[in-house]
Amino acid sequence: MTDPIPAQKEPYIVPVEAGKKYFWCACGRSQKQPFCDGSHSGTGITPVMYEATAAKNVFFCGCKASARQPLCDGSHNKL
Repeated sequence: MTDPIPAQKEPYIVPVEAGKKYFWCACGRSQKQPFCDGSHSGTGITPVMYEATAAKNVFFCGCKASARQPLCDGSHNKL
């Protein structure tokens, strides 16, 4: 398994739609951050599904080190 690559050292603030599914990039290689574009192929890392329960802004992890993946837990402050 390959280690994830931090895409950025802060969260991505994304407006989400209630009931919609989003696939968060866990490997850090996607060109469509914070979402998956299939670049994880061969890494052993798979995207994480997030289903929005309400329309709101969500803080998706950008550093790929969050213990609450796909959401930010502030881990980027320790990098």
